[in-house]
Amino acid sequence: MTTIRPLTRDDYAQWLPLWQENCLHQISDDVTRETWRRLTHAREPVHGLVAHTDGQITGLLHYILHPTTGQIEPVCYMQDLFVAPAHRRAGIARRLVWELNALGRTHGWTRLYWLADNTNQAATGLYKTLGIRLDFGFYVLPIQQEPTHEIHTGMAQRASGHNS
Repeated sequence: MTTIRPLTRDDYAQWLPLWQENCLHQISDDVTRETWRRLTHAREPVHGLVAHTDGQITGLLHYILHPTTGQIEPVCYMQDLFVAPAHRRAGIARRLVWELNALGRTHGWTRLYWLADNTNQAATGLYKTLGIRLDFGFYVLPIQQEPTHEIHTGMAQRASGHNS
């Protein structure tokens, strides 16, 4: 039987291998330590849920609560959703998301949202049954010390009304 519950400090030893696999073993120890600190510190807006099956953590969900413009109530960003490969296709991911949805109803959040890798067919198949897909582009600008020449050129072209 699988139960869904909040992540606790006692979960670290079982959480860590799932976290590492979720990150494809490409995450630094510093980021892992800070992520764990945030997840288990009551004053942080980062939280976690776990699926617990037969004494083992078999899935995790991390989420971030934050304010947004246009709403008074907070919104929830579901950042990580991962189920151990041996426990997939058993409804655990869906149960984790529905538990998060229930928390949102209880606490008055406005909405729950997430990003998905469009090449992950299992995930997108699940997400199509849970939420509404919005066709927005997603852009990332890594923070830089000084804008690059390309950024200056693009800003100048937009300011002059010329778009490339």
